[in-house]
Amino acid sequence: MAALPLPSPDSQLLAVVVAIRAARGGVGNITGIDLRSLRLSDPAQAVAALRGLEWQIPDPLLDGDPETPVPVTVPALAAETQHPLPFGKQTRSRVSGWTTRTLTSKPVKKTLPPTRLAALFLAAHSSSKLHGNLPDDLPEACRAALPELLNKKFITEHSGGFYRLAPEMRHFAGMLRDPAEPEEAAATKTPSRTLERPQISTAEWTQWKSKAAPALRRHVEAVESCSVCALSLDQVAGAFTANASVIPSPRYVREAYGAWKGEHPDRGPLAAQYTVAFRAEHGHGPSYQQLCTGLGWELPRSLRTFIVRRLLVNEWLTDTAPVPWTLRPGKTAQSDGIVLPEKSPLPTR
Repeated sequence: MAALPLPSPDSQLLAVVVAIRAARGGVGNITGIDLRSLRLSDPAQAVAALRGLEWQIPDPLLDGDPETPVPVTVPALAAETQHPLPFGKQTRSRVSGWTTRTLTSKPVKKTLPPTRLAALFLAAHSSSKLHGNLPDDLPEACRAALPELLNKKFITEHSGGFYRLAPEMRHFAGMLRDPAEPEEAAATKTPSRTLERPQISTAEWTQWKSKAAPALRRHVEAVESCSVCALSLDQVAGAFTANASVIPSPRYVREAYGAWKGEHPDRGPLAAQYTVAFRAEHGHGPSYQQLCTGLGWELPRSLRTFIVRRLLVNEWLTDTAPVPWTLRPGKTAQSDGIVLPEKSPLPTR
C-alpha cells in the first residue's frame, strides 16, 4: 500500500483492507457496512483513487445494499506467478482477522484514518517485546498521528524512530523477532484428535440437500459456493452430516483456559466482531477453527473448542447447533452494540 500512488489516508486504509481480502485470487468481497466501519472522511474519493489504479470497484459499494458483499478486483493480485502477496488460505484469513481486530481495538476504533492506519503499521512492525522502529515507508499523515496514539495509550513510548506498544495491545503485536535476541526454536505442537466423518457420495449429498429445509439448504449452498473458504465436497458434506458429540474437557484444558483468558480480557467483543466481519466477506459464519485462526489464537484444538464453548455459554456468541458455520454475535454482544444483520431465516437441522 505504501508504494501505491494514493492521495490520502482514506484511500490507503481502504487499499489495505481490500488488498488483504483479494490477496489469494485478485478478487475480494467488501460490503457497504465494511466501508462505513472504516470511518473514511470521503469514501467516494477513496474509491475513485483506487479506480484510478485500475482496481475494479462496482458502484453498489457506495450506493447499493450495504449488507450485500461487492466483489472488488485488484489486477496485480490476480497474477499466477511472482505474486506480490503469496498468502496461503489460512495466512490470508489470519491477516484479515488481525486487521479487523486492530482497527476495532478500543484505543483507535473511533479515530480518523491516519491514526488507525498508523496503528496498523506500528502493530505490524513491533517485536515480541512490544517495541519497534518506525518503518521508512510510514505515510507522513500517520507520523503526524503518533502523538494521538500515545495519548490513546495504543503506544506507551515514542522517541525519534523508536516506539513501544502498550502491554494491553500485546495481542496485536506483529511478533517480529528482536534482532538482539537469539532465534527460538519453533514450538512443538501436540497432534490433535480429528473428528471421524462419514464418507458421502455426490449422489447421497445431493439427496441430503433435497430433503433439507429451505433455510438450511441456502446456508449449505452459501458454504459450498464460498470462494474464500474454497472447501471440498468432503469437507462440507462431512461437517453437515457428522454426528457431533460434546465431550467433557479434561482438567488440563480447563487450567490452560484459565491462564489464557487472563491474557485475553477482550476475547468476547473481538470474537463477536470477527463473526460480523467474516459473515460480510464469506456469506456464512466461521467454524470454530476459522474463528480462532482469524483472531490469531493458535492453540490446540481441545483448547480452541473449550474457548468457543465458553463464549457461547457467556452469550458473546450464539450458533444454530449442530449446524456448522453458524457462529454469530450472542445476546451479550448484541447488548454491546455488536449486531449481525440477518436477511433470511436461520438454518435448522
